[in-house]
Amino acid sequence: MGDEEVKALLRMRGAQTIDHPGGTLYTHLVRVHDRLAAHGLPDSTALAGLAHAAYGTDGFDTALLTLDERDLLRAAAGPDAELIVHRYAATGRKATWQPLAQTRQLHNRFDGTVQTLTAAELRPLVDLSIVNELDLCEQAPDVATRYGDYFRTLFASWADLASPQVTADARATLGG
Repeated sequence: MGDEEVKALLRMRGAQTIDHPGGTLYTHLVRVHDRLAAHGLPDSTALAGLAHAAYGTDGFDTALLTLDERDLLRAAAGPDAELIVHRYAATGRKATWQPLAQTRQLHNRFDGTVQTLTAAELRPLVDLSIVNELDLCEQAPDVATRYGDYFRTLFASWADLASPQVTADARATLGG
């Protein structure tokens, strides 16, 4: 279990052949992993960053694994990382992101359920969400131009939910 196993699974599923801002989906996933790891976050969070698009996301429809294949990712990344990836993929952003600091609720786009998460459950999800968007802003300046104000406001509202080093990264990257 670890980053090499996850990377092998991603390559086996063709992540290196899928276009994504800054190169391929695979290079994006590696950048997100490396940035989370550089912040000293738990291995499960960094591994979730490496696999965060495995089931597709609310902002990226392409999936490398189906939800019936969760055991493959659990075997490669571990159960904690896989759970973060699943929550990230399940997040209905429109319903979840804006009120998250107040509600702590994840609106699941797969099954329509709403789950209230603890601070400990939210932190890796929020850290991953922020770092993913920071990478997109850096790799695709049009994303930063279009959504920079939105992200600055959103990430500021998440400051108590995120790791301090991720919040500082967001401020440094996006300004404000």
